[in-house]
Amino acid sequence: MTRQPVTAAAVGEALEAFRDTTPLVQCLTNIVVAQWTANLLLAAGAAPAMVDNPHEAGEFARIAGGVLVNLGTPYDDTTDGMRLAAAAAADAGTPWVLDPVAAGGLRWRTELAIELLGASSPTIVRGNASEILALAGGAGGKGVDATDSPEAAAEVARSVARERGTVVAVSGPTDHLTDGDRMVLVSNGHAWLTRVTGVGCSLGALMAGFAAAVDDPLLAATAATAMLTVSADHAVLTTRGPGGFATALLDELSLLTPDTLAAEVKLG
Repeated sequence: MTRQPVTAAAVGEALEAFRDTTPLVQCLTNIVVAQWTANLLLAAGAAPAMVDNPHEAGEFARIAGGVLVNLGTPYDDTTDGMRLAAAAAADAGTPWVLDPVAAGGLRWRTELAIELLGASSPTIVRGNASEILALAGGAGGKGVDATDSPEAAAEVARSVARERGTVVAVSGPTDHLTDGDRMVLVSNGHAWLTRVTGVGCSLGALMAGFAAAVDDPLLAATAATAMLTVSADHAVLTTRGPGGFATALLDELSLLTPDTLAAEVKLG
C-alpha cells in the first residue's frame, strides 16, 4: 500500500486511473438512493451493479472492483447479503466501503454497523460526523443528519482508523479524511449537496470505485470526495436550486477532467 502525501496532482492522477479502469462497483444500498447512486457512478465513469440479495451478494463481491455497504434502509434479507458481501470482499481482497447511515440513533443498525466494522475490515468507512462518533459510542445525529461537526469528530475518526486499520472519511462543510496517521481536509462543495437525497450515500459508492482504481485507500477516498465536491462547485454556477443542481451535478461529474480536478481541489 502506498502511503505518500495526498497531493492535488495525485488526486488528478487518481481520476485518470478511475476513468481508465471503469471500475465495477457493487452497491448494497438503500431503497431511497439506488437509482441516483447508479446514475452518479455512470456519470463519473464507473459501472454500477445493485446486487444485494443473499443468494448472489457474496459471489458478486469476489468479482467486483469495489463494494459499497450502506445501512440506510436495512432489511433482514439485505443485511444477510451485506454480511456475505463484506466477508467475501475481505477474503478476496476486494476493497469495500461501509456507510453506517444513522448509526447511533437506532440500536439494531448501530449493532450491525459495529459488527461489520469488526468482522470484515472495511477499506473505508464514510459517514457524517455523528455517525462516525456513534461507532465509538456516541449518540448519533437527528435521523440521517449530523448534529456534530467534522472538526468535533476528527480525533475519534483518527482513533477508529488506527484501531480498525481502515480509512475514515467524515463528510461535512470541510471533509476530514484520515488513515490514522495522515489527515486530509477537502474544502470544496456547496450547501445544496445536502438538499439532494442520496449525495452522501453515492459518495460511498464513488469511494469504492476509486479504491478499485488506486492502491492507497486514503487517496481513493480523497479523490472521490474531491470529484464530487469540485463538480458541485461547477454545477451551482449554472442552476437556481436543488432540482436543477442535481441534474447539473451529474453533467459536471461526466465532464470533469483530471487536470481541472487537480487545479481546483482545495486540500488542507
